[in-house]
Amino acid sequence: MQSCEISSDGTDDPLSSGPRRPRIVVIGAGLAGLAAAKTLLENGFTDVTVLEASDCIGGRVLSVQHGKSVFELGATWIHGAIGNPVYHLAQENGLLEHTTDEERSVTRISLFTKKGVSHYQTDLGRRIPKDVVEEFRDLYNEVYELTQEFFQNGKPVCAESQNSVGVFTRDLVHKKIVMDPDDSESTKKLKLCMLQQYLKVESCESSAASMDEVSLSEFGEWTEIPGAHFIIPEGFTKIVKLLAQDIPSRTICLSKPVRCIHWNYSAQHQEAVAKSGNTDLENNHNKNNHSCQPHDDALILGHPVYIECEDEEWIAADHVIVTVSLGVLKQNHETMFSPSLPEDKVLAIEKLGISTTDKIFLEFEEPFWSPDCNSIQFVWEDEDQLGQLSYPEELWYKKICSFDVLFPPERYGYTLSGWVCGQEALYMERCDEETVVETCTELLRRFTGNPNIPKPCRILRSSWGSNRFIRGSYSFTRVGSSGGDFENLATPLPYANVTKSRPLQVLFAGEATHRKYYSTSHGALLSGQREATRLIETYQDLHRAETTKPNMK
Repeated sequence: MQSCEISSDGTDDPLSSGPRRPRIVVIGAGLAGLAAAKTLLENGFTDVTVLEASDCIGGRVLSVQHGKSVFELGATWIHGAIGNPVYHLAQENGLLEHTTDEERSVTRISLFTKKGVSHYQTDLGRRIPKDVVEEFRDLYNEVYELTQEFFQNGKPVCAESQNSVGVFTRDLVHKKIVMDPDDSESTKKLKLCMLQQYLKVESCESSAASMDEVSLSEFGEWTEIPGAHFIIPEGFTKIVKLLAQDIPSRTICLSKPVRCIHWNYSAQHQEAVAKSGNTDLENNHNKNNHSCQPHDDALILGHPVYIECEDEEWIAADHVIVTVSLGVLKQNHETMFSPSLPEDKVLAIEKLGISTTDKIFLEFEEPFWSPDCNSIQFVWEDEDQLGQLSYPEELWYKKICSFDVLFPPERYGYTLSGWVCGQEALYMERCDEETVVETCTELLRRFTGNPNIPKPCRILRSSWGSNRFIRGSYSFTRVGSSGGDFENLATPLPYANVTKSRPLQVLFAGEATHRKYYSTSHGALLSGQREATRLIETYQDLHRAETTKPNMK
């Protein structure tokens, strides 16, 4: 996939030259980009190029093979079955035949599915009694259901909640715990500490630094697809390969980061030429690259978009589908688009949230946990106070919410999967491997009360926050944002109602552009199909208009 062959059968006006002639560039070879390219190619578009910044396809899908084990550093679950295109793709291709009961869940996912019992351990090495855990879980779930009602039932949000899931949940649960006449003061204190631990878990699931950042009024709009949730035993990357298998290898260009997308390029160039009377603009970033001469071609071919790559190559296009992550847009949008993005799109990028959720896999020679244990949940006994939790860099490990046992051991060995999110995840990414191993081992010894736990024989961890081509895990509705911001982000440029320029020059896909399914693999896939379909339908309409034009002779 290293070659990048761009065909040159352009026309003066690709929007009036028949339904199969446009040149389309897709930026990003994750699920959204691959789905877009696949859909276009299946519908007869032949001039499609995919530019991928990294050296492999998949985006935020990253399955790592170790012996017979496959560990997911990125996407893990197929969330729901009924109508989920990822599920149907997996099912039709036999990817779920060996999924075990432990890798299937019909209830709300809490990071990994569970077999057995969660062990809630405190930092003093005490296990919280089962009845206390169950009482708190019921209370928390009751309040969680209430957080869904603000959007779903249009309930007004009171000022005290600050429109924050974290503030609302913490305040209400705190009141219910404190007012419970049946609990002792020590039990109440334990439950308040568990509240903070639950909010850490929730933050990892939302990929937010804190649930205090997540909008209460919008929280219930995220839509769960009905049906069970599944893990793919052979790795989620199998979905990536299925999407890519019918895309010609020459179509995908790896290690091809994009510096800038120049849209409305022909109009800008011709206007500049008209003013200067000179066909050679001074700021030709590609003077020494004879494989592509954008300024001359723009006049001859009329391409409205040029993609300027970091290797100095310029690639002409009639349409570009941008599938980069929200994190990349937040960091690079000012330099990535010329002219700059419209103000409302910039506001959508700024208001929506994305943070980092990282995984830490620890493999042991033998299990030190009991056969009934499905997870070790870390509850700090000094965290019963109210307030958002954030830690200095040297205490990043206090944000680790739990270590889950991977089942079945015949597939995964004796492996635990830890979770950490927010700024603390970035602190973890900066640490060397030995530091993370020692820190996690000491945590496990401390919380289990077992000083003899050996170091793991192997560690594997993700680093989505420091990856410059990703910059975060997935999106969420931050306080101050709404579902409309996802739609604003998805709206193609230029806007049809404010310009007569070529339509659909820059289209946007990716999980952060799907209003109901943001943060999911199926949201990403569907968004890519959506933008491809937008182009397909546009050219079908133009073709019909051309073929039904009356003969005036």
